Amino acid sequence: MSGLTFDQAPRRVYWELTRACDLACRHCRAEARPSRAPDELATAECVHVLESLARSGPPAPHVVFTGGDPLKRPDLLELIREGARRGLDVALAPSATLAISSGAARALREAGVSAVSLSLDGSMAARHDAVRGVLGCYGWTLAAACHLVAAGIPLQINTLVTRETEPDLEAIAEVAQRLGAARWSLFFLIPVGRGRALTPLSAREAATTLGWLARQRGRWRFTVSTTEAPHFRRVMLDRLRAEGASPEDVRRSPLARSFGIRDGNGVMFIGANGDVTPSGFLPLVAGNVRDTDPVGIYRNDATFRALRASDHFRGRCGRCGYRALCGGSRARAWATTGDALGEDPLCTWEVPALV
Repeated sequence: MSGLTFDQAPRRVYWELTRACDLACRHCRAEARPSRAPDELATAECVHVLESLARSGPPAPHVVFTGGDPLKRPDLLELIREGARRGLDVALAPSATLAISSGAARALREAGVSAVSLSLDGSMAARHDAVRGVLGCYGWTLAAACHLVAAGIPLQINTLVTRETEPDLEAIAEVAQRLGAARWSLFFLIPVGRGRALTPLSAREAATTLGWLARQRGRWRFTVSTTEAPHFRRVMLDRLRAEGASPEDVRRSPLARSFGIRDGNGVMFIGANGDVTPSGFLPLVAGNVRDTDPVGIYRNDATFRALRASDHFRGRCGRCGYRALCGGSRARAWATTGDALGEDPLCTWEVPALV
């Protein structure tokens, strides 16, 4: 599994259109605020960035408009249309508020949005609302999900994984299935922003959770993925091999499409003010789209290039035979050790000793 680098262009661009948001989530990376900031990129600047991203393919990157709450941008539908018109796959990660009405969902579909993700961090109102910081958010989330699915938009459910939410994961999965989700993505906490106040799983607890996820394959109608826990690929690969999958079976599996993708390697983040970083959880600014082509930053910046060179990672990640397809969470390595090339402390994998 060597050579899993994405040197020419990112596969996924997460774009924080604004930090404005009506929620006060306990784990918010952006430390969002109620109103938009004066230094946000203007519409014309955003269109210029979309043009650059579209020229970087094929394949063109998958662009996810996020925030804050991108619905707070009055030009959101225009930007979705501009991206789709240029052949970009544009998805949306809004906050679940009353703004996602049936009419809004239809407008998003007509503008060309490819998918929408909503966060669900509890299987019942008391649990979800405690994380989101606003009473009533659970009901808004369920209503928004129903509007999106009814409009024919593929729905992704995102769930925060911490010691507080882990006991509720199976029940959350059942809610996601009832809502008609196409994908369930579990985000393993990175202690940045407001998330420093929450309790991440230990490495052993995370291994147990990932093993449980792998055993559920085929049980649910939706696809399961993880964010900032790339070692799920190793867990799934080992399980596929144990079930008798051939190398060709693995190459054809949906799992293989994620191999190698991690902060800075296939992933790029654009902040509301135009700052470019390897991901939203790895805030090492490499440049700004106002004065430098974003794809050029991705290709040429020394930090991005180092993050793509898994053979130079340190600690267990640098010695691991799975480093090309996994590579560990670079954001967690940085947040916990100050070294973006260090080992990911959430992984329990022990590198076999040489005999």
